[in-house]
Amino acid sequence: MKEVIFKEKYHLMVKEIMKDDIKFVSVADFIDYFKARVTEHPVAGFIAVFDHYAHTKALLTEGTIDESILDARHIVFCFGKALESPLVMGMRPRSIGISELSDRFVIAFQQAPKALANEAMESWVKGLADC
Repeated sequence: MKEVIFKEKYHLMVKEIMKDDIKFVSVADFIDYFKARVTEHPVAGFIAVFDHYAHTKALLTEGTIDESILDARHIVFCFGKALESPLVMGMRPRSIGISELSDRFVIAFQQAPKALANEAMESWVKGLADC
């Protein structure tokens, strides 16, 4: 996993996994894996799965999809244990994005302001090595 600064300001954690290196064959497999991690976490709450590819494809006259992307979805969840300010709402919820390319999958998430969230998301992505 590597840290990437996207568009000169967004700190992302990114993991690329070659298709030959994992038993998962689709983005849906990754979604199932991450949903299980969210569900078993003592604080995280599952919210939704967002099919970003289908959404963007439906907007094709206005949206664009890089030709290398075959599928792209987000699993959306929240680690919120407290609402100490209305401003915290601007930083939640969290998501992990999974994209399928012809030869690999790319997993990416934006770093969270809380260590608890980052540690959990990083451990979930690292856990893919056992899959």
